[in-house]
Amino acid sequence: MKQISVFFRLIDKFYPPVKVHAHCDVPCGLYDTAAAKMAASTVVKMVEKINALPDDEKDPQKMLEARNSFVRMVITKEQHAEICKRELLILWTDFFKSEHLEMFPQLHETFWHAAKLCSKNKQNISAEAAEELQEAVVKIEEMFLAVKAKSVK
Repeated sequence: MKQISVFFRLIDKFYPPVKVHAHCDVPCGLYDTAAAKMAASTVVKMVEKINALPDDEKDPQKMLEARNSFVRMVITKEQHAEICKRELLILWTDFFKSEHLEMFPQLHETFWHAAKLCSKNKQNISAEAAEELQEAVVKIEEMFLAVKAKSVK
């Protein structure tokens, strides 16, 4: 037993463990759209706040504060677009199964479009793209809830 312990310590020394974050892939059935919805709503809110920032500030200190706010809002927008994408991809690849295509023949197209909107929202500051993302997440939520309701019966 001691030899095994020494062996694993040696492996850890040459290949130190790294912390990873991932969905567990155990078929636990604990799926939800709440995180994707919240992330999409955050993208919309950040775009609104960015568009409301002053762009003609004369006071240098206030201009710096506006720039600081702009950078922070862009970072938040991009992070939440990525969170939304990750959550949608988990639903697409882990929750929805091939039999759900009978109920929703547009399932793959809907998810693909939503994932592309997540990327578009990371690349741009567009109220239209942010609202499209939010609408796409709502469509996915409707499909998700229909599948959940059918499986409960």
